[in-house]
Amino acid sequence: MNTRNFIRRAGLRTRFAFLVVVAILWQLAPARAGAPSGTSRSNAIFRAGAAAVDITPKKGVSLDGVISKPGPARDIHDPLHARALVLDDGQTRLAIVVADLCMIDRETCDQAKAAVYKRTGLPTERVLISAVHTHAAPRVRFGRRGPIDDEYYRFFIERVADAVQKAIANLQPAKVGWGSFEKPEYVRCRRLLCKPATVGPNPFGETGERVRSVAGKGGEVIGPAGPVDPQVFVLSVQHSDGCPLAVLANFSVHYCGGYRRGLVSADYFGYFAGRLQERLLPDASHGHPPFVGIMSNGTSGNTSNIQTGGRRYKPFEWMQISGRILADETAAVVQRASHEPAAKLVMHETDLELSIRRPDAKRLEWARQVLSNPRGPHPHPWTVTYAREALALSQYPATRPVKVQAIGIHRTDGSELGIAAIACEVFAETGLAIKADSPFPSTFTIALANGEEGYLPPPKQHQWGGYEAWPARSSCLEVQAEPKIRKAALQLLEQCQHRSTE
Repeated sequence: MNTRNFIRRAGLRTRFAFLVVVAILWQLAPARAGAPSGTSRSNAIFRAGAAAVDITPKKGVSLDGVISKPGPARDIHDPLHARALVLDDGQTRLAIVVADLCMIDRETCDQAKAAVYKRTGLPTERVLISAVHTHAAPRVRFGRRGPIDDEYYRFFIERVADAVQKAIANLQPAKVGWGSFEKPEYVRCRRLLCKPATVGPNPFGETGERVRSVAGKGGEVIGPAGPVDPQVFVLSVQHSDGCPLAVLANFSVHYCGGYRRGLVSADYFGYFAGRLQERLLPDASHGHPPFVGIMSNGTSGNTSNIQTGGRRYKPFEWMQISGRILADETAAVVQRASHEPAAKLVMHETDLELSIRRPDAKRLEWARQVLSNPRGPHPHPWTVTYAREALALSQYPATRPVKVQAIGIHRTDGSELGIAAIACEVFAETGLAIKADSPFPSTFTIALANGEEGYLPPPKQHQWGGYEAWPARSSCLEVQAEPKIRKAALQLLEQCQHRSTE
């Protein structure tokens, strides 16, 4: 063999060896967080992980918002947490984060998702972040009053990333199950339909409304102005050996309440999580990461707080009792549910550009006149508040993007679950309509997700009026926002369902 042929063949062998090494390294390389590679559907292992991190604010951080219960945190009654559940089918990874806050604005949610991506590589469109709506916690950033609040918002963003990062680190082979129970005695519609010409004037001095709601005056009541959804939906995740890993529950009730001003509390959501751990994992975790219980807020925009049955309780007492009862009934659902691995996870999202109900020149002139004489007389106790809200709303852009998400969970036994996520305080009638029209046999909606876009009254409820429909930063979207958002949620659920057959 001459020298030239020897060198040529040696070069071919070297290149072949290099390609073999590259192929081996490619197979061994860790999968990307959003879409793991190197795993076929046939041999994919469904995994799940969960984690809870403390997000309790320092004293002095602003609580709630300017309309309801403003003021600084004076002390901590019970801690706040951000709880993350991460699911991974071998090709798609997604995270659901539920935070013990009143609300979270779009900007903060987006920054938290960016922090998650920077830490973990999980794409922002694979992250859902929602607030539980406790009124004894910060309303991010709607209640901002100073630099101490900005410090807390930065802290919260990093803690969300911590929660997801820890949940990913806790990923283990898992299986899922679901079920539900009903608690109608806990839920009441707070919007009451009244006879014509019996409801007092609204904050703007207008008459003719048909609904008496929060701060409404007068009214001969005919009955509830809409339905409620009494279902408590339960998504249960277990380790492959049957040990409880996490539970994500969903209930369409506004909150519990019964606070003392200035005391931080996660409301019944926090007590539910603690009690559920006691019920499902009373002893050790059998070598697994800690169990995480989660209660999310459903379509509760038109509901009152958890009903007490007419009894009176000390501050913070009823939230502990009701949280315990709901956790006990949830544990019973978990224990009788069948659990199977998920064959496929699908998640889609969209942004709708919706109009803002900005005040016209006449309303702005009214607001200036009211604020020039704040002591009145005024037609409503909240007239001055809504005059300020009119000026604030006038600074909003003409339109804003509103995010809608959907998740499909498809188990190996063929059963399917759909989850919708909407960035508003959604009315129960909207949630019930989504359940009825969903392509999934089981569906629930997480509200206050990926932003805080205010109340979402259907057009008929706008026509009837009431607090939830009065234009303000707390109710700013166009009158036709509800049908547009509901349609988008159902379209996304359809996409999640259709992808299951690919």
